[in-house]
Amino acid sequence: MVMDEDSRQAILVDPGEEGTRLLAAVDAEGATLTGIWLTHAHFDHIGAVEQIVRERNVPVWLHPLDRPLYDHAEMAAARFGLSMEQPQAPTHSLAEGDTLTVGAHKFQVIHTPGHSPGHVGFLGHDVLLGGDCIFAGSVGRTDLPLCDPVIFQDTLQRLATLPTTTRVLPGHGPATTIARERASNPYLRPYAAN
Repeated sequence: MVMDEDSRQAILVDPGEEGTRLLAAVDAEGATLTGIWLTHAHFDHIGAVEQIVRERNVPVWLHPLDRPLYDHAEMAAARFGLSMEQPQAPTHSLAEGDTLTVGAHKFQVIHTPGHSPGHVGFLGHDVLLGGDCIFAGSVGRTDLPLCDPVIFQDTLQRLATLPTTTRVLPGHGPATTIARERASNPYLRPYAAN
């Protein structure tokens, strides 16, 4: 959850599951949920979207290149023996350079394809809400349907050029920084000198 302390407006990024718990967290902060931002449409990042939209009637943002994944998420989850509610179509499209706001906070959309065609990150306030691009010590998979390992190399090179103080909040695992990953992540280290 990203929340503006003054307005108490909040958004959820990649609500993959446990919609009831996520909504309870929003309510516990006395916040008003104003939307859902999706870094990409793998089922483990959108599994709670339908419940949240049904209960709070909020808009959903997604890059259009990830619509094939989004539209078949329920089937993809079933292939792993998991169940989820297929969400209704997203209401807003994301594109490189868009600016999204939550209260007074502004985030720039950066297109970061490779893990999926329409993968994006949300960059603002020295923080990257990075989805499944960079993890602490690793990166996202490139062996899933619609992944592209060649394009992903360009994305990693681009992310390695972000300010070293940028804090990365990934889709899985602990937070990290660009400085830490440039120094220790074997997938980003080749780009550290560029």
